[in-house]
Amino acid sequence: MSRRCMVTGKGVLTGNKVSHANNKTRRRFLPSVQTMRLYSESLGRMISLKLSTHGMRSVEHKGGLDAYLIETPKTGLDISLRAVKAEVETKLGDKIVAKKKSAPKPMSARAAKKLAAAK
Repeated sequence: MSRRCMVTGKGVLTGNKVSHANNKTRRRFLPSVQTMRLYSESLGRMISLKLSTHGMRSVEHKGGLDAYLIETPKTGLDISLRAVKAEVETKLGDKIVAKKKSAPKPMSARAAKKLAAAK
């Protein structure tokens, strides 16, 4: 069982444990990876994922599992999540295309000032 987050890719790090006498021994820093079941609204079923706590917050911030999978590029996902992303995209189909076309690009404050000055 690997200790790797499927969303963020966080894994085990190594380093030194340093005592008061400055003796150094190797140690492992383990991520807080937990098996979690998330509900996919488009598929209508639970999907089991191994997520770090940061990964859980990332999925929740995007608006759920389906929204996270749609917004994340295929190359940024774990191999096992790529199949789930394909399933979600085929289920939603036209809704994804319409959403991507209608979403305007965010405008910076500087660009907004230029636009207002031009009018």
